[in-house]
Amino acid sequence: MSNYDYDLFVIGGGSGGVRAGRIAAGLGARVGMAEERYMGGTCVNVGCIPKKLFSYAAHYAKDFADARGYGWQLADAPAMDWPTLIAGKDAEIGRLNTIYQSLMQKAGAEVFHERACLLDAHTIALQSRTVTAREILVATGGWPFVPSFPGSHHAITSNEAFSLEKLPESILIVGGGYIAVEFAGIFAALGVRTCLSYRGPQLLRGFDSEVAAAFTEELRKYADLHLESNVTRITEQDGQLRVHFDRGDDITVDQVLFATGRHPNTANLGLEKAGVALADNGAILVNEQFTTNVPNIHAVGDVIDRVALTPVALAEGQILAQRLFGKGKRKMDYDNIPTAVFCQPEIATVGLDEDAARKRHGEILVFRSRFTPLRHTVSKRDEKTFMKLIVDKASDKVVGAHMMGESAAEIIQGVAIAIKAGATKADFDATLGIHPSAAEEFVTMRTPS
Repeated sequence: MSNYDYDLFVIGGGSGGVRAGRIAAGLGARVGMAEERYMGGTCVNVGCIPKKLFSYAAHYAKDFADARGYGWQLADAPAMDWPTLIAGKDAEIGRLNTIYQSLMQKAGAEVFHERACLLDAHTIALQSRTVTAREILVATGGWPFVPSFPGSHHAITSNEAFSLEKLPESILIVGGGYIAVEFAGIFAALGVRTCLSYRGPQLLRGFDSEVAAAFTEELRKYADLHLESNVTRITEQDGQLRVHFDRGDDITVDQVLFATGRHPNTANLGLEKAGVALADNGAILVNEQFTTNVPNIHAVGDVIDRVALTPVALAEGQILAQRLFGKGKRKMDYDNIPTAVFCQPEIATVGLDEDAARKRHGEILVFRSRFTPLRHTVSKRDEKTFMKLIVDKASDKVVGAHMMGESAAEIIQGVAIAIKAGATKADFDATLGIHPSAAEEFVTMRTPS
């Protein structure tokens, strides 16, 4: 019998922590967990889930407009009722919070809804008591970062954007990553005058540059875009916010949302007391088995700042728990992880972008297709779809697939299976397409460009 209160204590009730805790408990471990905010972590509460619900809401605006081209006559102009959307979002999040709590309880874990911090390598201080654990997992995720400048306190982050009391008439979104462009599409579609500013020359750094350029062209159709522009200060003026840029092109808006990155959430957790090594940005340093320099302290998910995606955190948590309390020897494979940006239009990708493919494989073949989707030949919406396949010439393997367009995430998920399995371009060419569909383009692109 262990001298510790728990075999595993998890700090953080998000995706990675809950998955690890459930599996460990199922393998017979005595598990405790502390979550000070909300069960389900960022994804459920202020990330993937509410963002996708808001994205659905935004798409209805397009659907109403497109319907006219198909003969539907709407008697009254559609109107967005913001409180209804917020209430629906809150109800779904509440349902998921309950599910996450139930999952842990049914697994036999004890959950504390309070803050936890480390006193040493085996001791955790809760607000109500102090406990000990043989193994400790830190899965506290990330937190939005807003740089400090005069008036920065006027800005909100994605956390607050999901719970605004009313829909603003105008908004400035600062940032060029996936969170920034997703909110730009959402607010613009809901009727908000939207401006996006970014310090760099191109949006979506880290994505295929051609896809990013194609999306930027689409975004300019519904948002005012300021590239290579930095906010220097924000002042309040007659109930609105005056935003000052280093280029001098100031604007006045109702709301300013900063989507300038997320930092690992490691402050005031007592990690230093336990001797846990951190990176310069606060991320917990772990080896390939998700163990820190302190042998019984581990970390998974956004807090280790590797790949900040919910399915990645789930996989990391599962691998760790099975290694600690079962016979698991699996290692995390970070290659060919599919991902999506729920912007307008949607982007999804798997594998290497063109630049990375050239560096890794040398000679490659690139297949592209840009077209107006069949739907919009009748709706007359000015929106393009863009697809791209990247092939290693020597092996004929497809090493990257990228798409911008409706249902991109749903389509790329299937393509990701093929790429993960090592499919060649010849395999793609031998596959019959579903006609008429946008997805069939992935198996009908024949000529490299």
